Amino acid sequence: MQQALLAQKQAKPVPPLYSEKGKLVYTPDQSGNRIPDFSYCGYKASEQPIPTVDVKVTVPAKPGDATARIQAAIDHVSKLPLDANGFRGAVLLLPGRHEVLGQLRIAASGVVLRGSGVKNTTLVGAGTGRLALIKIVGKNTISKELSGLKITDAYVPVNAMSFHVDQINIKDHSNKIIIRRPSTSNWINLLGTDHFGGGITALGWKPGEKDLFFDRSITKVEGNTVYIDAPITTALDTTYGGASVYFYNNDGRINNCGVENIQLVSTYNQSNPKDEDHRWNAINIENAEDCWVRQITFQHFAGSAVSVLETSKRITVEDCISLAPVSEIGGQRRYTFLTTGQQTLFQRCYAEYGYHDFAVGFCAAGPNAFVQCESILPYSFSGAIDSWASGVLFDVVNVDGNALRFGNRYQDANGAGWAAANSVFWNCSAARIDCYKPPTAQNWAFGSWSQFAGDGYWNESNNSITPRSLYYAQLRERINKNIEAQAQIMDVPTEASSSPSVDVAQALTKEASKPRLQLKQWIEQAATRTKISVAYNNVKTIDEVGVQQKPKPTLAPALQIKNGVLVRGDELVTGKRISVQWWSGGLQPKDIKDARPHITRFVPGRTGKGLTDDLNEVVTEMKATNNVAIEHNYGLWYDRRRDDHERIRRMDGEVWPPFYELPFARSGKETAWDGLSKYDLTKYNLFYWSRLKQFADLADQNGLILMHQNYFQHNIIEAGAHYADFPWRTANNINNTGFVEPVNYAGDKRIFYAEQFYDLSNPIRKELHKKYIRQCLSNFKDNSGVIQLISEEYTGPLHFVKFWLDVIREWEKETGKHPLIALSVTKDVQDSILSMPAYAAVVDIIDIRYWHYQADGTAYAPKGGENLAPRQHARLLKPKKTSFEQVYRAVKEYRTKYPTKAVIYSGDSYPEFSMASFMAGGSMPVLPGNMDATLLKAAVGMKPVTSTTANEYILSDGKNSIVYNSETRKLEKR
Repeated sequence: MQQALLAQKQAKPVPPLYSEKGKLVYTPDQSGNRIPDFSYCGYKASEQPIPTVDVKVTVPAKPGDATARIQAAIDHVSKLPLDANGFRGAVLLLPGRHEVLGQLRIAASGVVLRGSGVKNTTLVGAGTGRLALIKIVGKNTISKELSGLKITDAYVPVNAMSFHVDQINIKDHSNKIIIRRPSTSNWINLLGTDHFGGGITALGWKPGEKDLFFDRSITKVEGNTVYIDAPITTALDTTYGGASVYFYNNDGRINNCGVENIQLVSTYNQSNPKDEDHRWNAINIENAEDCWVRQITFQHFAGSAVSVLETSKRITVEDCISLAPVSEIGGQRRYTFLTTGQQTLFQRCYAEYGYHDFAVGFCAAGPNAFVQCESILPYSFSGAIDSWASGVLFDVVNVDGNALRFGNRYQDANGAGWAAANSVFWNCSAARIDCYKPPTAQNWAFGSWSQFAGDGYWNESNNSITPRSLYYAQLRERINKNIEAQAQIMDVPTEASSSPSVDVAQALTKEASKPRLQLKQWIEQAATRTKISVAYNNVKTIDEVGVQQKPKPTLAPALQIKNGVLVRGDELVTGKRISVQWWSGGLQPKDIKDARPHITRFVPGRTGKGLTDDLNEVVTEMKATNNVAIEHNYGLWYDRRRDDHERIRRMDGEVWPPFYELPFARSGKETAWDGLSKYDLTKYNLFYWSRLKQFADLADQNGLILMHQNYFQHNIIEAGAHYADFPWRTANNINNTGFVEPVNYAGDKRIFYAEQFYDLSNPIRKELHKKYIRQCLSNFKDNSGVIQLISEEYTGPLHFVKFWLDVIREWEKETGKHPLIALSVTKDVQDSILSMPAYAAVVDIIDIRYWHYQADGTAYAPKGGENLAPRQHARLLKPKKTSFEQVYRAVKEYRTKYPTKAVIYSGDSYPEFSMASFMAGGSMPVLPGNMDATLLKAAVGMKPVTSTTANEYILSDGKNSIVYNSETRKLEKR
């Protein structure tokens, strides 16, 4: 009894944050950690209002594609000098509809793109491309100045704005720093994120993969104490590796840019409610700081209204509305307002029918804030969606019909694990709020209205608390100014007393009959509260300034066969080949570092190596590294979840990027095995085919080659997972392809569907094959640098090759076009086709790939049509390695027998014995990149000649010779 009375008398724990006499009071924990000051987010750290920049050029609305005219206006302003405030000027789009088929890029500091009002100016992202409509994008020219200074404090707590280092001389360096907080094995083990279940650790966190990088500026140095401009949001603890400081320069990062006062709309295929062949992102912000997006309405985008990437900081997005997105329902779609950057402020933003409407991504170091935002009937939660975003504030945020979440996502999002740390929900409501405490950190929820889950800190649940906005209370105290014009917090005008007086009850009853002011309406009224000037006295239009026309690209000489070899102009084509990834990948730095170029890989809103490749950069890299061709086949599966090689049907469409796009369009109907809609094999994925076409065009301009594998046999043989998401599978399309369902997996594991797939007795499948092969040809009808091959890994039957060639011959007859056709099959099928004049006439190139002469002179030549993959044949027949002599023999045999056809060697030990292929008259050998051009020209007119000297191989035209000694590896022209 006495103990109970003592317990009652014990003081209540002091909250980590409370308001007393209008002031915020913080209670740090025993290590000094406290709730972060989030008010450093936004343009100029919210210390200055967003300015209205003077108009320097206008763009009148005109019918047709306005891309060139608007971009010319942006480029015109980009060349003007910066004023004292760091601005060049604004481009004003005059009232009307401006249709853009391309992309608008703001790539210089001090440039603003402005409309004449949301109701007056509409910028339409037209066409079927997926490019972001607008990019604010600098150059990622970051360079570190030092290997790193060690922070000497044993522990730097959350919200710290200073620390000690082992040495410093600030005068010698930039004031810009990166603070790297490592992800160590002992920290990962403590979090429990090394393993998410099943005894399989592939998705578990690995040391060095979840490092945090705080991008800060030094404000002051006193001795060895460094003061910074924004707080640390994850503790720097020497128990878990401490932290290092790196000075850096990034002259390519741009600032003082904005997009404002306009409606952005994407066109889409209105016959498909889940169409994705249109714009995904409206605005991307990359390599930028102190920029803004404001007073914009977005409609019909598939991805994000605004995406702030990790190379950006101090960005404000305010008074924005996203309506009627159009896409599949699943991963990477409808992430409406998304940041992976730092010090990002989203305020007064509204979204309908999104997915993750308000989201913070991978290892976002923070702080980041969402203030007075609303999500209506989203398909998934808002909150932290990937690994360890720290210092996130959701302040007066309402999610109607779904959740707000700070917690452990475990294996979701490709092993996201703990997604939020040291983050706050303040005066939020949702169908459910998850607030969990990760080891070594905390998450807090104050004034929550919802169902509740989690062991984080909770206070005043089912109660509204003061101050109404934590963000603006913190900002007011920090800068000691009136910030009402910035805050624009929508008031709660009435009281919520449970015991009102009669007069109050009568007044509230009368008030209840009126519609309540909604946040969407409040945002729509923003133009009256914060007017953006559209004045433009004595300013020229872009048509008066002038629009430069881009020069038409020049073409390299056409790829053709001359004297039995592949040439462009009068020079033999040589060089290495790049094979695209079939599967695997991710968005983490380790994944990107190891990625190979890929033409049809897609990551929404992300461009670069391992992401959506910039094909111009790919071409530049190919030329620099002596690569002449890309061998392309469609992906083994679309979604990285299937990298687990399971055969299971997915329970949702939460697909993981990067996406390896497939040739066929989704139908928007029913549900395929991966949780997205089923395919329609009569319609084609416009992104996939346009990307291939774009590369083919670049190849023709730069003397490169696309080797286009029409099919990919890997889907129908070997592991059952290969077939699980295959578009031709009956369960995955709306075309009644007639393959056996449920799938009869051998041993409940393996797939043997090659015979069914190549069977042409089913009229529906036969017609689909025919239509598809014609698409493979038609897509490149005006390109010379495309070589068509039947399939990657083709070990199929003769009859399907004949069918393929029949369709090609028919198409050639109809169109008058003659694409380069390579016969890349098993030796028996190859020889059979070449023995039949009608079929041999369609073949231009013989590709020796699935057989070879072994070093002992015997042939390793698996038979076609035996329903075995190349490596399955190899396991049975155990092939021996070839040799220089035997590669020479193989190529020479076919060059001699079929002198008008080119021969490529792609088999065993390629490209090791490329010189053997070259000396035998083969095409596309891998020769040194600095090979004498006169030698390559001379080789075109030469044929192999037998030498009487050991190890000597000769090409000759009867007058001149090229001689190679395989022993000395000496090549000379005689």
